[in-house]
Amino acid sequence: MARPDKVAATEQIRERVMNSDAALLTEYRGLTVAQLRELRTNLRADATYAVVKNTLAKIALREAGIEGLDETLTGPTAIAYVHGDPVTVAKALRDFAKAHHALVVKGGIMDGRALTAAEVTRLAELDSREVTLAKLAGVIKASLVQAAYMFNAPAAKAVRAIDALREKQAAAA
Repeated sequence: MARPDKVAATEQIRERVMNSDAALLTEYRGLTVAQLRELRTNLRADATYAVVKNTLAKIALREAGIEGLDETLTGPTAIAYVHGDPVTVAKALRDFAKAHHALVVKGGIMDGRALTAAEVTRLAELDSREVTLAKLAGVIKASLVQAAYMFNAPAAKAVRAIDALREKQAAAA
């Protein structure tokens, strides 16, 4: 029979995963307490970083209907529960791992689907949400400017033709 504290911990992990925009799994072996505190501070705006027990995480993910992460849940594991832009958190983890080689991104969960470490790395290479929206706004603005030019072109052409006729009549008179 399961102990009540383990059942509660499993339920907490499952709820956090289900209520997050994404969850990124890392191995933190070799990081000091100060480095973990620094990582938590870096992620605070967009994620919550928590150490989990692998067995409880496996049970919680199975209960949440997420398969394919059992082999990544080995060694010391911590999960970044993303409650913002997953790209921003993936970039923060990647940058922290570059500075502190002990941090290893093992995989993740997004949209109810398991991600490999390579997919999380590709996620970190994407533009952030703000940059993507800015690019989209630029494309829309360019299209609107082009449409406005096309709507004004016939009227401007007619005005130029009328001006040319007036100048021709003035020169003939």
